[in-house]
Amino acid sequence: MKHFPAITLAAALFASGAAWADSDCHQPMAQWQPREAVSAHVLERGITTDRLRIDDGCYEVRGRDSDGNPVELKLDPASLEIMEFEVHFRPGADTSRYLPAARNTPSKPATSVTPAAPVAPVTPTTATIN
Repeated sequence: MKHFPAITLAAALFASGAAWADSDCHQPMAQWQPREAVSAHVLERGITTDRLRIDDGCYEVRGRDSDGNPVELKLDPASLEIMEFEVHFRPGADTSRYLPAARNTPSKPATSVTPAAPVAPVTPTTATIN
């Protein structure tokens, strides 16, 4: 039983490595969108491109949102689907546009919604969306 923790650790590392592999892109280059389309796609979302590179077969964009917060995106090169999104909020930055929209319908007042768990105020310095 002395080797049990080492085996468990090895299994955990192997399983986590398999999860990392899922974030790679495997599209044939013939299907890739050009770099100009990537920059335009990101600009439509209010993000200026500072750096555009290829990493693990995906487009990786580093830039800034309209508030000046540094952002990092990982995009599928064929569909330009956002696979990963990370924002590094500056001190005092407004984070409200990155929070999910309220799921209340206009016909129901907000007081009729009961959350499943208490919600704490959000003041992140970094947000990651996968």
